Amino acid sequence: MPSNRSALVSAHHIRGSDVRCWTYPSVGPSAGVVLAVHGFRGDHHGLQLLVDQLAEYTVVVPDLPGFGASTPMDATPHDAAGYAAVVAELAGELGLGPRTTLLGHSFGSIIAAFHLAAHPGSFGRLVLINPICEPALEGSNALMSRAAAAFYAAGALLPESVGERLLRSRMISDLMSATMTKSTDPAVRAYVKDQHRRYFGRFSGRETLREAFDASINRTVRQVAPAIGAPTLLVAGALDELGSVEGQEELAAEFPAAELRVIDGVGHLIHYERPAAAAGHIRAFLASWAEPAQLTK
Repeated sequence: MPSNRSALVSAHHIRGSDVRCWTYPSVGPSAGVVLAVHGFRGDHHGLQLLVDQLAEYTVVVPDLPGFGASTPMDATPHDAAGYAAVVAELAGELGLGPRTTLLGHSFGSIIAAFHLAAHPGSFGRLVLINPICEPALEGSNALMSRAAAAFYAAGALLPESVGERLLRSRMISDLMSATMTKSTDPAVRAYVKDQHRRYFGRFSGRETLREAFDASINRTVRQVAPAIGAPTLLVAGALDELGSVEGQEELAAEFPAAELRVIDGVGHLIHYERPAAAAGHIRAFLASWAEPAQLTK
């Protein structure tokens, strides 16, 4: 599905990576600027529907190093701290100051939280979609997480050609889509399946994928939430396998200033299945805070 917003594409050399970044100017006067961080194995395409819903905002979406059109980093690990450092350098190059909002989905929620914990005041507001609130190997879906860990371990240990085929398997992608999509709408289910088929195999290599996966299951937003003073919005799915409503409520309580909005009938794919509902919560949250931020570069 083509986006109804045109983008300016820029390249940034950060920590050895050629980071590609898509900037979507607002439709009409800008209500503010949002820097959005995609989730594990995704790229900027995954946030397209949410970008389209936030037309009054200028939205900046990079492909994380090692995913999509961005090459891997040289010596910096592809983990929460490494990606948080990339966010800091990218924001500096784009001139995004403390009036900008930082948004993260899933693994991107960990990256965004780790960045703000390490750089207080660098962004004025924080929005987390499907935040990772519970340790993957200890929560209610530990069995599923352990199966995923075994899958990625096999992909790393098998001979390269075999491991690559396994990790990029369309069958595995389709199984994930069928399992995680909660909507019964055939068009929505077909869209999610197509998105995963198109973009979940766009990683640079097995080592990058392994590092990012390890971080995704060993780090949570809760580990750094108390250190984040920025007003924060959590948007969670009532059926999210990776974070129960109770876990999200406990996470919200860890922040100095956070509010939680739960969307019924959806799990971990809010950005695909319920982007309009998520955008409505984001819009209301941002409207209650500071004046619009502006890109200076």
